[in-house]
Amino acid sequence: MSHPIDTKSFNLILGSQSPRRKALLQEMGFSFSCISLDIDEQFDREKYKAAEITDHLARKKANAYPDLQARDILITSDTTVWVNNQSLEKASSEKEAIEMIRSLSNQKHSVYTSVCIKSIHQEKTFSDETKVYFRTITDEEITYYVQNYRPYDKAGAYGIQEWIGLIGIEKIEGNYFTVMGLPTTLLYYELKQFVEQESLYYNT
Repeated sequence: MSHPIDTKSFNLILGSQSPRRKALLQEMGFSFSCISLDIDEQFDREKYKAAEITDHLARKKANAYPDLQARDILITSDTTVWVNNQSLEKASSEKEAIEMIRSLSNQKHSVYTSVCIKSIHQEKTFSDETKVYFRTITDEEITYYVQNYRPYDKAGAYGIQEWIGLIGIEKIEGNYFTVMGLPTTLLYYELKQFVEQESLYYNT
């Protein structure tokens, strides 16, 4: 039986080199190619808050790919951790990673992931929020995690699927995969509508 979303007549492109996003999209049953989109991820911290940040950066990544052709469908995504009214992106050092995780200890925070789907005909951006609750994590545990897992490619300097998530997270409210970097349930239904609309441009 064919996949419920018929992307065979389109070129699905993932604008990310994240191994987690790539694996999740594969698990969703799609065939696609990957490209790397290097952008300046700095943003106006007064202008953008919470999901506005990830919406902005997901669109910026999509707009950084100038070579969209007919039947191309590009997917880009961005994730941030939002705690105490501030955004935690990727850590640039061991010290910064430790400080980030320390700020999450015994706290509730939100993880926002936005996705932009783009073709030559249309563009759609949407976001999802998951609330994550960490127990109190000791400095010894934080240092062990950072030194052994080196989570410098992850928003908030942690991976929910890694050791720190296994021993530190008490509960979540929302989609687990949103925290990993791709809101799979929301993406499925948004992509389904996008492909149906895109097909109309070629079948009329």
